Amino acid sequence: MTQRINFQEKGQKALKAMYALGGYLAKSPIERRLLNLIYFRVSQINGCAFCLDMHSKDLRAEGETEQRLYLLNAWREAPFYSERERAALAYAEAVTVLEGHEVSDEIFEAVSAHFSEEEIIDLTLAITTINSYNRFNIAFRTEAGSYEPGQFAVH
Repeated sequence: MTQRINFQEKGQKALKAMYALGGYLAKSPIERRLLNLIYFRVSQINGCAFCLDMHSKDLRAEGETEQRLYLLNAWREAPFYSERERAALAYAEAVTVLEGHEVSDEIFEAVSAHFSEEEIIDLTLAITTINSYNRFNIAFRTEAGSYEPGQFAVH
């Protein structure tokens, strides 16, 4: 597929606004590795090749195992994820898909058991932000493969 718009080049004004969200999330009490795991899972759901490439590379650079990355799509059946990660993954899927147009009480109670209210707000912001990036990259057919770990890191 041919890239429609070079979002990283032509979308600098829009990206600047989105980078501000990344700057906020970089200061979140939620572990960076967990945020990247959420970004990777949401990108799997949405089928965003650019973001899958990016977050898999960032996760591996942070020490994530290949096994956990390969099995993330089946995290419910795999024994490699903590209860906190499982709660975050279930919440990320619920917020991304919005099946029935809501997040179930069961999922919200599970995430509330592992995250503070501030962290749930940050988690929700992280999920909605990666969903936005996925939509831009899919709409513009941003080409995957050239990302270098940490390339868009907030300093």
